[in-house]
Amino acid sequence: QVHLVESGGGSVQAGGSLRLSCVASSYTYSVMGWFRQTPGKELEGVAVIYTGSHNKYYTDSLRGRFTISRDSAKNTVYLQMNSLKPEDTAMYYCAAGYVPTLRWSTASEFSYWGQGTQVTVSS
Repeated sequence: QVHLVESGGGSVQAGGSLRLSCVASSYTYSVMGWFRQTPGKELEGVAVIYTGSHNKYYTDSLRGRFTISRDSAKNTVYLQMNSLKPEDTAMYYCAAGYVPTLRWSTASEFSYWGQGTQVTVSS
């Protein structure tokens, strides 16, 4: 069992930056990352990082603005979000599990989820 706790969400103006953090209670996962969801829509994979290979995967539309990183000693994953746009407004969820790389953006593959942190970007 892995307990995930997110922090760092908030409100920011367009063009601003936020950094999300997610602390895991144990190391029993191979991948950890971020999904986001807006009302009425499905969870969207944002970015993940694999603990063994350190490989990172991003949804194409966010590559270059968002950066995922991990501090293994702190068992924490970060999502640095720059040049934020109003369309980035969403609830952001941390997720972890044992997921094949080809399925990294499939929410149902992840076993563990945080409670979510809201990001609101105003124009």
